[in-house]
Amino acid sequence: MSLSRYARFARPLAWIVLMAAAVFGAAYWWLLGRPVTLPDSPTAKIGCVSYAPFRFAGETPFDPNAFISPQRIEEDLKALSTRFDCVRTYSMGQGLGAVPDIAGRYGMKVLMGIWLGRDPIANEREIALGIAAAKRDRNTLRGIIVGNEVLLRNELSEKALAADIARVNEATDVPVTYADVWEFWQAHPALAKVTDYITIHILPYWEDEPVSPEKAVRHVADVYQRMKAEFPGKQIMIGETGWPSQGRTRRDASASLVNEARYLREFLNYAATVDMPYNVIEAFDQPWKRDLEGTVGGFWGIFDAKGEPKFAMTGPVVEESRWSWGLAAGGVVAVLFVLAGAFRRRWHGVPGWAALALSGFATGTALAAHARLLWFACRNPLEWTVGVAAGVAGAFTALWLARAIAARLAAPVNPAEVAPRPVERRMWGMAWTDAFTPQRFVWMFILTLYGILMAFNGRYRDFPIGLFAMPCIGFLTLALLRTREDALMPLVEERFLAIWLVLLGIAVVVQELGANVVAWGWLLLNLALAFPVLAAWARAARRPKDTRPA
Repeated sequence: MSLSRYARFARPLAWIVLMAAAVFGAAYWWLLGRPVTLPDSPTAKIGCVSYAPFRFAGETPFDPNAFISPQRIEEDLKALSTRFDCVRTYSMGQGLGAVPDIAGRYGMKVLMGIWLGRDPIANEREIALGIAAAKRDRNTLRGIIVGNEVLLRNELSEKALAADIARVNEATDVPVTYADVWEFWQAHPALAKVTDYITIHILPYWEDEPVSPEKAVRHVADVYQRMKAEFPGKQIMIGETGWPSQGRTRRDASASLVNEARYLREFLNYAATVDMPYNVIEAFDQPWKRDLEGTVGGFWGIFDAKGEPKFAMTGPVVEESRWSWGLAAGGVVAVLFVLAGAFRRRWHGVPGWAALALSGFATGTALAAHARLLWFACRNPLEWTVGVAAGVAGAFTALWLARAIAARLAAPVNPAEVAPRPVERRMWGMAWTDAFTPQRFVWMFILTLYGILMAFNGRYRDFPIGLFAMPCIGFLTLALLRTREDALMPLVEERFLAIWLVLLGIAVVVQELGANVVAWGWLLLNLALAFPVLAAWARAARRPKDTRPA
């Protein structure tokens, strides 16, 4: 296509990209604030819930010196007793040995957990504490769970685990079980011989083949019936089931507050129709789990870390009650971009101001999305510092790009005047052909680095769409407006990164089997940032060598 013919489409395409970015930003926040109608739960009372008290900043069960006072535990159980008939614990140490006694005061039963791992000394201590508590608080205990997902973590052999279960079973008359993901019971059916009943975990979000929230309860029902058929005569208990309210999407299994409410309400409706003991994970959000499972690990609670309920059991549910803040951020940044665009401008006309306003609004909504991700994902001051610095860098890059875009859109329509002839600059000993190429190279490098992590170790990583949308869409829009045919050949480093951006973006979509809408958005951002380089490369390669700019 000739320069003049392409120039006719350049500006409309640029306007379409700018308007689409602004509309998408507004729609994203509007959808977060839209009440979603869900089926009501038949009751606000839940049979049993996993309880761990490590919900405040800095608390973690991995701290050998951690100790939760009986007063704290009593406060928690007193509050939980209004919603739950039973709590499940996972260990006897760090103050949790007091749970059975305290729970009994509030009429609650306890599924008491004995934690087993690789350390034989720690295992002996846990077993001794568990046996002692079973004798002391016999009337409060509904069962004893000897080991939690030990086989999944590959920390004990089946033979060693069976021996520990048998020891506890012989020392007490409380029903004894072992808890693990349902597939591991299929792989180790002999454990059923040393347990009084079988405790399985069914977490549709974490399945090797993730299940969408709309199909999740049906999946649980199918697995439960399958396990009953495979272990006839044994009672089957669902020891863990639930849904996360925040974190990355796995294929079509989206972690969201609405989906957590949807799952729990539908599960309780199902549980009311069958004779099935169950336990929901979990009572409170556990921030420390983000160290193990990324953002999603910290948000499985029915209550947040402050002890406030995250959603009601009846009526519509809103994903983000502060959704208007995102729109307000778009408006504020739009004004800032317009004001900044007035500084040392060399253009006139409404198109330039409109471009600045649209760019600013899209940037503001993207910044708000990035801030929302940081709010849930950041675990320490270092992560906050890096996240905020990245957001500031993205905003300034977007501003510089918006000024350049506005200047081009406000320029005369004559294709020869759309953009000046490229001027070579030098930075860090390398030749650059555009004022924004250094920033583009940096963002390409960062996006490629993160893309490698996503492609090869992405199970627990979030998609930082809001952060990368700012530079990716900005550089794409600017590239659409560069209609000159004498663009210089991009640096070999940029060409190398552009190819990898495309390949890595495709790899993530393939890993998600094309079912993850967020992964497709991630691919589009990769393509948007790679396009300017690939397009310039193709144009420069088509020109005869003796006519290429020096």
